[in-house]
Formats: sequence, C-alpha cells, structure tokens
Amino acid sequence: MKTILFIIQKEFKQIFRNKAMLPIIFVLPLVQLLILSNAASFEIKNIKFSYVDNDHSVASRELISKFEASKYFNIIKSFSSKKEADLQMQTGKVDVILEIPNHFERDLITENNTNLSVSINAIDGAAAGVESVYISQIINGFNQKIQTQLYQYNDASYVQTVNIVTIPSFWYNNTLNYKTFMVPGILVLLVTMLTLFLSSMNIVREKEMGTLEQINVTPIRKYQFIIGKLFPFWVLGLVILTVGLTIAKVIFSVPILGSIGLIYFFTSIYLLVILGIGLIISNYSDTQQQAMFVAWFFTVIFILMSGLFTPIESMPQWAQNITLFNPIRYFVEIIRMVMLKGATFSDISRPFIMIACYAIVLNGIAVWSYRKVN
Repeated sequence: MKTILFIIQKEFKQIFRNKAMLPIIFVLPLVQLLILSNAASFEIKNIKFSYVDNDHSVASRELISKFEASKYFNIIKSFSSKKEADLQMQTGKVDVILEIPNHFERDLITENNTNLSVSINAIDGAAAGVESVYISQIINGFNQKIQTQLYQYNDASYVQTVNIVTIPSFWYNNTLNYKTFMVPGILVLLVTMLTLFLSSMNIVREKEMGTLEQINVTPIRKYQFIIGKLFPFWVLGLVILTVGLTIAKVIFSVPILGSIGLIYFFTSIYLLVILGIGLIISNYSDTQQQAMFVAWFFTVIFILMSGLFTPIESMPQWAQNITLFNPIRYFVEIIRMVMLKGATFSDISRPFIMIACYAIVLNGIAVWSYRKVN
C-alpha cells in the first residue's frame, strides 16, 4: 500500500509541476462548458425568409404577417417573381421562399381550398427538416384561423368550423430550454476527453523521459504501478464533474432531480473504463503524439455514436448495435436520466452493470499489456 501511495504522490507532483498543463486541466474545461453549452443547439433561428405574393389580398398579407411575427424567421424581402427569388437562394441570401398564388383569397372563400408553394434550401438536411416543421405549424395555425372565419353551409344553414385545441404537457423540460438537454451531455464530453487524453499520454511520457526504465528495475508490481498511475486522473475526473455540476446548476439552472451520490457513484466506475482505455493506448504508443492521435480517433467515434448530438434511435440498426459497446452512450443516457428525470439505481442498473464489466475487462487488459521489463 505504501508503494502505491508513493506512486500517487509522485504523479500529483508531476501534474502540479507542469505549469502548461494546469490551465488545460482546470481552466479549459470550464471555458468549453460555458461556450459549448451556449453554442451547441439544434434549434434553428434567424431563417432567411422571402416570399412572392401574387395575390396581394388581405388573406395573403395576414399569412405573411404570421411569418413576420415568428421568432424563427427573418423576413429578407419580397420578390416580384419566383425566378428572381430562386437566383437569390442560389447565392445563399435566402433560405426559404414562400410563393402565394393568384386568387389565393378567392379560392379560400369559394372553394375552401388552395395551394401554397414553399421552397427550402436543403443543403443542410437536418436544418431543412426543422424549417419545414416551423413553416407547417405557421400555415396550419393560419389555416385554422381562416377556417373559423368562413361559413360552412349545411342544408341552407351554416355552422362554424369546430376547432380542436391541443394542450401539450412537457415533462422533464417544461420550458423547452435546449441547454437543459445539452449541458449534461457536454459535461460528459469534457470529463471523458480530459481523462482519456491525460491517461493515454501518461506512461508514454515516462518512456520519452527515460524514467520508465528506472521504474522497471524497481520491485514495483504491475498492478501497483497501474493503480498509482490511474488514481490521480480518477480524482481529477471527479473534480471536473463537481465543477461542471456546479456550473450547470448555478449558471444554466439545470435541475438535478436525482441523487448526486448516484451520479458520483456511476462516474467513479465510468472513469475506470476511460482511464483503462487511456492506459492501454499509452502502453502501445511510442510517443505522446501517437497516443494523442489514437485517443482522438476513438474519442470522435465514441462521441458521434453516443447519442449526444444525434438520437441513437435515428441511426441504422447496425450502428445502434455498435453503440452498445460505446461507454459514452451509457454515461450520457444515465446523467440525463438522473439529473432530469430523477432516476434511481434500479432505473440504471442495466447500463451500470455494463460499465462495471467494461471497467474490469479494460483495466485487466491495461495491467496485462504493461510490460514490466523492456
């Protein structure tokens, strides 16, 4: 036990002696959390909207006013022809073109039916899909309002259109604040990246400095060496989690409905998984640059297939199967469940068992792959 404590003491001294590394460990994650949580959003705003009004009626002006009142659209200008509007979309000055046909109001009154043409710049397919939903909601709202103003005749008598009003109930994020969804995920990202990069460059730094050969000739056992190397970064991961949770609560007002102790308990096991991966990378790397590139390679895959930015349910089935081996997926899922839903241990028992198994296997490989004698 004393041997492990000496190694831990040595590691902490090395960390705090490296003046260039301290800002990266403590300052950079906080700045990233503040910036990314405000910048990373799938909410589409400031859509460049234009229209071609061929009717110039009261109904067409009322429809256009609906878009002007929306917080999602910026009315760029109106065009006299669709061809002119298309040219502006090609140059990127317009995202959406609404074309209102001739006799728009007359057809609504006489035939109770009309058509609208909407052109959307779909280079960004995800954004175009969201824009289409926004436009459909505005047009449907306009349609419901205009229908209540029109009479429907039935046997020489008229009846007014019956409106069905839907009152949604938003659970777990009733204000629909996107930061409530993103902040826990970005916190997972920062904890993962920092601990993975630091641990992956740990042993390989000893190789470059030449101190690993000196350690190899000592009577230190492999498991003692690995535990001593692992523990300081495990503590740093929990420190970053603490600061991140504080920022999430104080600055972003993200609710923490579940047990904080459960979050720390799961994180402590999850960090063993990430640190085990980092130490395996470090064991097989010859330089810090090599270790960093390999760690970044796995990090990008883990992040993109974690459900942090894109729903796992939207992925192909083969990709969903691969995510079952992604530890970040479980951490993102659990921290959101505990913080936003108030989940208990029984709710997260299955992913917890998966992470615990990963921790045992990966750290076993880390101990086995470390060569005591070069």
